[in-house]
Amino acid sequence: MAIVKMRRLNLVAMAYDKDAVLNALHRTGAVEVVEHADTENTVTIAVDTEEQRAYLASVETALSALCGALETAQKESGETVDALANGFDVTYSEFSAAKEKKDEADELVRTVNGLTDEKNALLAELYKTEKEKQQAAIYAKLTLPFSAFMGTAHTNARLGLISVSAQEKLQTAFAEQSLCAYQTLATDADNALVYVVAHKSVSAETDGILSGVGFFDCPYEGTQTGVGIYRTLCEKEATLKEQLTENGHTMYVLKDKIRFLKVYCDALTFGVEKADVSGKLRATESTFLLQAYVPEDAEEAVKAEIKETTQVAYMEFVDPTDEETPPTLLRNNSLVSNFEPITNTYSAPNYREFDPNAVMAFFYSLFMGFIIGDAGYGFLMAAVGGFLWWKHRAKPTGMSKLAGAFAVGGVFAMIWGLLFNSVFGLSLLSATLMPNPQKDMWTLAGISVPSVLIISMEIGVSQIIVGYICKAVQEWRRGNIADGICDGVIWVLFSIGVGLAIVGFVDEAQLPILATVGGITAGGSLLLAMLTAGRKEKFFGKFTKGFGAAYGVINFASDILSYARLYGLMLSGAVIAQIIAQYGGQFLLSGNALLIVLGVVILLVGHGFNLVMNLLGAYIHDARLQYVEFYGRFFEGEGELFKPLGSENKYIRLQPSGKSAEKAKR
Repeated sequence: MAIVKMRRLNLVAMAYDKDAVLNALHRTGAVEVVEHADTENTVTIAVDTEEQRAYLASVETALSALCGALETAQKESGETVDALANGFDVTYSEFSAAKEKKDEADELVRTVNGLTDEKNALLAELYKTEKEKQQAAIYAKLTLPFSAFMGTAHTNARLGLISVSAQEKLQTAFAEQSLCAYQTLATDADNALVYVVAHKSVSAETDGILSGVGFFDCPYEGTQTGVGIYRTLCEKEATLKEQLTENGHTMYVLKDKIRFLKVYCDALTFGVEKADVSGKLRATESTFLLQAYVPEDAEEAVKAEIKETTQVAYMEFVDPTDEETPPTLLRNNSLVSNFEPITNTYSAPNYREFDPNAVMAFFYSLFMGFIIGDAGYGFLMAAVGGFLWWKHRAKPTGMSKLAGAFAVGGVFAMIWGLLFNSVFGLSLLSATLMPNPQKDMWTLAGISVPSVLIISMEIGVSQIIVGYICKAVQEWRRGNIADGICDGVIWVLFSIGVGLAIVGFVDEAQLPILATVGGITAGGSLLLAMLTAGRKEKFFGKFTKGFGAAYGVINFASDILSYARLYGLMLSGAVIAQIIAQYGGQFLLSGNALLIVLGVVILLVGHGFNLVMNLLGAYIHDARLQYVEFYGRFFEGEGELFKPLGSENKYIRLQPSGKSAEKAKR
């Protein structure tokens, strides 16, 4: 439970040092600049980043073209180039040097853009040539010049195409004409090349017949031959492809520049961010004023970095006031941090509450393991998820953290799978510690209910109890002792009473005394909750608040029933796993080679599909239980995550510099 304490930095420095100071704050990686309050005799700093953004966009366009060319080359050759991947480490000195290499970058961008324009022109010409070649293909069978198909003094001649299906119609029409004739010179899958000759006295009738069958005149004429035109187009096509290959090779040679261009793009992005940050500052004629939030443990490093940058500055670090809302910086161990994105998807914790991720991580993993409920599936989750997490442990990403969360869930799935005696849908143990989710029933208040359904609801009650404990702790941390007792402890007692009562009403438990104890505990605590709910209200408000507390029992019951989804999801996955194991096993034991192969396919594909679908359902429904049933008891959220100046790099991982780096090494 680690939300880092923040300090507010108030800084006044000379205007000519503004850029250097912002660079110093960036080097620390520990300063988030915020909007400075309106201050007398100061003005905002005018900012216009349109030109910077346009320049950045042009560089990124060139970078995208260069990466695209490299990807194409990699697909053809199978080669892998590290510079293509994002997230590589860059020292601050290299980052700073990149900003000073504008001439080199501009020359590279011009080269890439020129190659890109050339490629686009070649592609357009190639597309045009291929269409012309396709059109000329049927004429390639003509060795005579097109001038040979001209009419005479008394005849008209036409050379062109009709569809293959129209040939019969043309033949029938010409059979009725004695002064015209045609010949089919070539055919392909769609068209027929025909040569039509008619006496000039019947030209009108002939033209009408040809129009009726969709005749298209030959576009070529003169001394050219069909075979010559087609050969020329083939040669042109080959030349264009060679030029495209050469263009791609020229672009590929620039692959070593991708790393530089990515560093340069992120340096430009930081330049835009600095300009945007300048708009949050206030200024006088000769100074600027800055406000920012700094983690308490980074205060000395930030202070030292500023002092090394300028001696003409005033700075103070103060605790945020109650009216301020500092950003939230979570700092958990490598295990719990995997679950932070799950909470942040709902809402980041606000600065003034405690971090719920450690508690949530346990329940999230417990529920995910329960839903999967199979030791074999759990092993795959732990192995694959653990590998992906381990691979990116130094610089974790969102996906690697999710893989880590699934790996922890896989460990719990192995435990639950052994308890339920399920390994890839098979019962390998001679005995089971948990009831059979498909067969075993318990009697709850005279009603036969699936035993595992009752267990899932009891698990839910336990999480609700912890949720109310968190509520009490939250209030006590703020010094609200009475609120912690009334809004937390009393409802903890109520929840414990309900949990005991459920066990007492289960005949198989043979503990009817718990029904009495639980009922008295729940009833007494509910009465206390009703009496204390309106403690801060006036007379009528006390009544309505008390009634609201009683009415809330309905929501409490609904919340407990929500945990039935644990049983439903687990049961569906277990049934499918057993069916896959049953049929796959029968085929493997059949002795028939074909059936054995089919059995292997069924096991691999079936279990793979079932695991993926179970994981999808577990991820969504498990998260819902955390967000609604658990966080609804105490979590406030609506926090803004801490974003240090210059931390949003798109391509690189910038290494800390200066005093921050020295502290990190120590």
